[in-house]
Amino acid sequence: THPDVSDVITQLTKEELQKDLGKSALETLTIILYQGPMNRSKIDHIRGVNSQFILRNLLMRGLISRIPDPQDERSFVYMPSLDLLTHLGISRIEDLPEYDQVLTTLKTFAEAE
Repeated sequence: THPDVSDVITQLTKEELQKDLGKSALETLTIILYQGPMNRSKIDHIRGVNSQFILRNLLMRGLISRIPDPQDERSFVYMPSLDLLTHLGISRIEDLPEYDQVLTTLKTFAEAE
């Protein structure tokens, strides 16, 4: 970045990261929490829209992690970050509220689809 505009870009980035998460970001984060790790195409399929911008935003905030997909090394899978779990006050995914009930509902929905 050119030095003349670096302060402006830094300020815009800080402002963006300090904003509350929107509905679509919370929806994407919930999908990753309850069904992750998963790739972007599956997240897009569940949400019905492109999630690239939301995933980038969640990555920048440190709420999710991205690792190479073991089934396709050309893509990535997204999973909750340790910082997110710490922020939520849990040490493992299974401690999420109504975890088993949500998984059962999601499995029933997937089978019906």
